[in-house]
Amino acid sequence: MGVDLAFAVVSGLLDKMVKLTMVARVTDGLPLAEGLDDGRDQKDADFYKQQAKLLFKNLSKGQHEASRMSIETGPYFFHYIIEGRVCYLTMCDRSYPKKLAFQYLEDLKNEFERVNGSQIETAARPYAFIKFDTFIQKTKKLYLDTRTQRNLAKLNDELYEVHQIMTRNVQEVLGVGEKLDQVTEMSTRLTSDTRMYADKAKDLNRQALIRKYAPVAIVIGVVLMLFWLKNKIW
Repeated sequence: MGVDLAFAVVSGLLDKMVKLTMVARVTDGLPLAEGLDDGRDQKDADFYKQQAKLLFKNLSKGQHEASRMSIETGPYFFHYIIEGRVCYLTMCDRSYPKKLAFQYLEDLKNEFERVNGSQIETAARPYAFIKFDTFIQKTKKLYLDTRTQRNLAKLNDELYEVHQIMTRNVQEVLGVGEKLDQVTEMSTRLTSDTRMYADKAKDLNRQALIRKYAPVAIVIGVVLMLFWLKNKIW
């Protein structure tokens, strides 16, 4: 009973913790590092990873208003900070404290700059710093339980404020809601038109075959009829 209760408590904490962590270069949107076990038990993990990559793509085009932002996406929040041309992004459950999420990102930023700072601009392939996952996993554990003395102290730290950090909706930020609807509509229309044209093409081919072989079939039919009549008479 005690083990089951402990497991339930840990599971509940995990549900409220980090779902996704990604680090990318702002200048071109190149992914630099990622939490490797993020989303393993999450059915829609790939969907949100694609959203994160779209966000990086927009940031690479200079389409960002703030160096810190929270973005609503379904039952979660994306939180990101931009520092030194690098974007540090995490996705958490809505109930996870915003203050802890941003301090988690600050910890990642400080360590990433310390270890990889001199190589960021020269990185040429995606996930060039994949080994940074070790630090991501270690740091996630520190922020797992919001009730620890360490995290309570961070929540009560008046010097670190997040109230002024802007919160926006993911469709508003990415500008893809209406475009996605248009793409879906165009795709549906194109599929319908394609089927219609295919049906018309089949009808035209059928008519062409009839026009081509009908006279031959009639002649053969007449010949067979005459042959049959001849046998009957004789």
